[in-house]
Amino acid sequence: MNRRYVVQRVGFALLTLAALLVVVPILLVVGTIIVRGASAIDWEFLTAMPRDGMKAGGILPAIVGTVLLTLGTALAAIPVGVGGAIYLAEYARDTWLTRLVRLAIINLAGIPSVVYGLFGLGLFVLFLQFGTSILAGSLTLAIMTLPIIISTAEEALRAVPTEFRTVILSLGGTRWQAVRYVVLPQAMPGIITGIILGLLRAAGETAPILFTVAAFYLPRLPRSPLDPTMALPYHLYVISTQVPGMPEEIKYGTALVLLALVLSMNVVATLIRSYYRRRREW
Repeated sequence: MNRRYVVQRVGFALLTLAALLVVVPILLVVGTIIVRGASAIDWEFLTAMPRDGMKAGGILPAIVGTVLLTLGTALAAIPVGVGGAIYLAEYARDTWLTRLVRLAIINLAGIPSVVYGLFGLGLFVLFLQFGTSILAGSLTLAIMTLPIIISTAEEALRAVPTEFRTVILSLGGTRWQAVRYVVLPQAMPGIITGIILGLLRAAGETAPILFTVAAFYLPRLPRSPLDPTMALPYHLYVISTQVPGMPEEIKYGTALVLLALVLSMNVVATLIRSYYRRRREW
């Protein structure tokens, strides 16, 4: 038998094994959450306020708080992140300063989330006196997600062929017109991927909101951006570790709701990305 054929078969087998080692545990975790948490899901669980020390009632404040924090993070992080990526990819010259900025962005992406939480506590909660609020939590999560959005958006912009820009400029268009009408639409699938990766991380984080926004037990909905709120990740941590005698189905039901929220965001982003990908001209 041809030696190269044997090496190819072994390589395919190892890749298949690696894929199974990644996929199978994920399926087991998701399946366990669905099986053990489905019994807790009903209309009251999704729409009622918690009561009896969170051992009964629903998780509506935590769901609403998570959605508000994710929306606040998106409003703060997307314009800054995409704008920074456009500047780095299309306008900034290749100097030691821009290389230093890119290195700093890469390093910021690896900082533990608890450090961002302490930074948000010092800057937004104490120095700017926002208090423990949705505004402070959203800004903290936005800073945490900026490195991911900037890096992926810049790579997506740089992947657009230079010829697209050259045609616009040769016809008398400005650089901004080339970016606005050609580069951005073509890079949109990659930009949306970066945005959704950042927002998914923000939606599932516990440490940053622990210092800046999350309430242990707050059976009401927030009334303004300066109010604290419950959030699904912190609520799941609390009922799993801090509340004795908590029924198991409530723990897994909360985890299932958080998982469904994250997956629904991913599905919406995938549909939008597919739409822009079909319109791409290269």
